[in-house]
Amino acid sequence: MYEDIRYETEDGIATVTIDRPDAYDAFTHRTIRELNAALAESEADDGVDALILTGAGDGFCAGADVTEMPDWGDMGRDEYARFLRDVQSVVRQLRTNAVPSVAAVGGPAIGAGCDFALACDARVIAPDAFLREGFVRVGLVPGDGGAWLLPRLIGESKAKEYLLTGDDITAEDAVDLGLAVERSATPLAAAREFAGRLLDRPRVAVRRTKELANHDGPFDEHCELAIEHQWACVRDPEHEEAVAAFREERDPQFDREYR
Repeated sequence: MYEDIRYETEDGIATVTIDRPDAYDAFTHRTIRELNAALAESEADDGVDALILTGAGDGFCAGADVTEMPDWGDMGRDEYARFLRDVQSVVRQLRTNAVPSVAAVGGPAIGAGCDFALACDARVIAPDAFLREGFVRVGLVPGDGGAWLLPRLIGESKAKEYLLTGDDITAEDAVDLGLAVERSATPLAAAREFAGRLLDRPRVAVRRTKELANHDGPFDEHCELAIEHQWACVRDPEHEEAVAAFREERDPQFDREYR
């Protein structure tokens, strides 16, 4: 079904791998179409409660593969806008899909590849990997949401340092800034461990907590939204099981099809 990516599910976790190792997992138009399709597939699958995004070989995603794509300067505005919106759709899905996502960054995450990692709910990074909002280096702006995401993750001042210079965010920096939850020589395994922790929590609560954490409106609006989400959780059978398990000093047993 897919040519540029691999989509695999196991024990409630979907793993999406950008599979272009010879290009450090840089993407083409086809890659973007397939990423959007795979993310939609994971969202529609009731057997998926967490998603891992990673790259094959020594990469994560080195942005657009300019050797495989037409010269952007030769595109008309409408054609270029369509392409950019398709790339933005990957970022948007990672951020807004109910399924929580973890980026396993095993190599360079550059340009839009950096934005894919930023859009995930958590990041694990290899010691020699880095993230780079390098658009400014080639005379471009971050067109895929990175200039919106990065300040919210590490603060405006530090984010502007990286956005305006295009400098690398090293693995050490990523952990120190709270951008990555862990630095690991085996980022995919560490990402699976983190995703497994999410599977041990009530599904509805995890998904609605993600939506609340992503809410960017006024505080009063946030509080009203929290009431709606809390009411949905109160009526969820997994909430009842979690409370019962707490009272009985045991681990909760959630009825999931992959268990």
